[in-house]
Amino acid sequence: MIGTVPTPPLTPLAAAVLHVPVPERALVVECGDGDAVLFLAREFPAARIRGIDSSAALVRAVSARVGLDPEGRVAFKQGAPGSLPYPDDFFDLVAQVRGRPAAAEVARVLRRGGHLVLADSGPPQLLARARGKLSRRRLARRGFVAVEEAEAGNGNFFVARLGEDGPTAASN
Repeated sequence: MIGTVPTPPLTPLAAAVLHVPVPERALVVECGDGDAVLFLAREFPAARIRGIDSSAALVRAVSARVGLDPEGRVAFKQGAPGSLPYPDDFFDLVAQVRGRPAAAEVARVLRRGGHLVLADSGPPQLLARARGKLSRRRLARRGFVAVEEAEAGNGNFFVARLGEDGPTAASN
């Protein structure tokens, strides 16, 4: 019996980054095992890539996996998506593979004109689609404008740009 070949989990992220300019600094929220961070570091060799995860154990494991980065291009921190430990307007790109973004925090740490990438490697289900639409509405209220949305492999991605004016007055 011939089965389908599973799509690598980073396929949606790889398809999404084709729609963003080269960042100077990028953040991966809930980076888990660090694969998305390392992918972005390979894709954007001049960028500084940061990963954040709420699990201290995962941050320790991925930091040990990566080892010392003498150039400081790749680093990991423990932190929650709703309270990112970075200054305002710090990143050009924020990516999240799986999960729902904390729209206000992403808008806070992202520079105006910066991009948000949401990617999911699983097949979209009815409930996930409904949550996705709700997330996109929250993002729109924070000043995000959709750039691209598509299926990639067995998953999908959404790319948005933070408008030059940032969050709308109604969302503050």
